Amino acid sequence: MTPDANKNGYRTVARGGLWGWINQRLPVDVFWRSQLSEYYAPKNFNIWYFFGSLALLVLVLQLVTGIFLTMFYKVGAATSFDSVEFIMREVRYGWLIRYLHSAGASAFFIVVYLHMYRALLYGSYKAPRELLWLFGMIIYLALMAEAFLGYVLPWGNMSFWAATVIINLFGTIPGIGPGLVEWIRGDYGIADATLNRFFSLHVVAVPLVLLLLVALHLVALHEVGSNNPDGVEIKDKKDARGRPLDGIPFHPYYTVKDIVGVCVFLTLLAIVVFFVPTFGDLFLEKANFEPANPLSTPDPISPSWYFTPYYAILRAVPDQRIGALLMLIAVVSFFFLPWLDRSPVRSMRYRGWISRTFLALFTISFLALMYLGLQPAQEPYVTMARIFAVPYFAFFWLMPFYSRIDAVKPVPERVTFHG
Repeated sequence: MTPDANKNGYRTVARGGLWGWINQRLPVDVFWRSQLSEYYAPKNFNIWYFFGSLALLVLVLQLVTGIFLTMFYKVGAATSFDSVEFIMREVRYGWLIRYLHSAGASAFFIVVYLHMYRALLYGSYKAPRELLWLFGMIIYLALMAEAFLGYVLPWGNMSFWAATVIINLFGTIPGIGPGLVEWIRGDYGIADATLNRFFSLHVVAVPLVLLLLVALHLVALHEVGSNNPDGVEIKDKKDARGRPLDGIPFHPYYTVKDIVGVCVFLTLLAIVVFFVPTFGDLFLEKANFEPANPLSTPDPISPSWYFTPYYAILRAVPDQRIGALLMLIAVVSFFFLPWLDRSPVRSMRYRGWISRTFLALFTISFLALMYLGLQPAQEPYVTMARIFAVPYFAFFWLMPFYSRIDAVKPVPERVTFHG
């Protein structure tokens, strides 16, 4: 065997036998080296960098459990709820697959929110990673759509009413609103046509889009390289062989580290699935163990916990159109972060007290709105939602001003690392 280099500069080894035959037609060795063993990542990754790989793990978990659920699920207003009960009670280990899928949906948003928060901490959305951030945010929107579509499919009572509320929001769009609502439902009310199209979108269309977006997200990540807690570009300092001085091969160092994170995550997920699958009505509500009933409204009507910050903003405004617009702005604001942030440094480690204060207020407001969205639409919850919505929006739309005037500390030329 003799080492060689391919056109991209990655070392290859001439091999014989079946493996050599495969590599001549599918460059497995080149892919392994370029993406893992010779892909250099900053050596100062910390616990915040677990959540990207965990998000990929949960995506695979949701796809696999979803495939098994579709084997027994029968879509239709007269059959959906009963088919879920059949899975839970009659299919061998059906309860396990269903709970893994429902808990996995919440786990997905937990790791995605933490993954996004890490970007806020260390400025991972700033140049040259703007496109990487935009792909991530589109993934977030697709994930929200996928979660909503899947939430409707069990056809429990909360599923029915949540679908009614969310679909009717499209009616606030001037001019085309009423027609758009009817087009989404496929009928004059939520019925078989709605479930059929939601099932098709949830099982086929949106997962395909998600997989494409994840692939683009990873390609963009490997093109510009990973950010780090110091916000220092490791590509700027290289040795004689062109390897970053502050980088280490992703494999085996970070693959082993991620395996530890995976083990901890799966342990926590197993505890939830086997002991508290409903997680205090946050992962599965009591109202969703009752069949859909247009004549019986759950009290209160609320979406899944991962949508509640935006739902609280929606309810905080008496005018439904303005509330829906503010809810849309609350989500879309994330897209503009690369251009709103005018700070000369990336990481919050080297920013001043103003930026840190605004981030702390945003964190508190987001968690508070999450709680308020689960409460009834009455006082004092509505007034509190209005109060907490102020620092939420201020974090984004005052950022061009406070990030520019905020004092910053000197950023080291190389990453700080303590073995």
